[in-house]
Amino acid sequence: MTNLRKELEKCKHPNSRKTKALGKKARRQNNKHKVRLGHAIKSNITGEKLSWFLGQIDEGRTEPLTPQELEDLIELYFTRFDEELEQINLKQSIGKHRANQHAARKDVITITLEKERNEFRSGGLELMNLCDPLKLKMLRDWDGSALSVQHLKLDLVSYTMLQRLKEKSGKKETSEQMET
Repeated sequence: MTNLRKELEKCKHPNSRKTKALGKKARRQNNKHKVRLGHAIKSNITGEKLSWFLGQIDEGRTEPLTPQELEDLIELYFTRFDEELEQINLKQSIGKHRANQHAARKDVITITLEKERNEFRSGGLELMNLCDPLKLKMLRDWDGSALSVQHLKLDLVSYTMLQRLKEKSGKKETSEQMET
């Protein structure tokens, strides 16, 4: 940016072609920076989500989760802010002047949870399908950095997808029982 400023100072007229070209170049660099920042934020959020799920799975577990276990884990994920919401409600109930204290944080949490629940019930949460043994192994081998999140294959895990997987696994179990 300092080089652009130096070049801009050399220009004689504010409406010259050179001045306009430098302004265009500066705007373009600024927009590139904004895009990169957006990708970094998304990688951080996805990395935090994946690390939460990894932390909830037993370290010694090698077999993939059943669809019911994954659904229970997702429901547990939706309750991750319950303790913080209780603390905010407690602080707000204590004094009459504290009714608006932490209101912004409470709004962010409720909006986030509502958005995630709607995504899970409709299109799906962007997550790794932990019912798949290969993806579970990939998550176990993940180093935990936000930079390497882009190398993980994420799926849209939805309620209806988990119900279909439950039906498939139920049919497999009944056919195995009939064979024995």
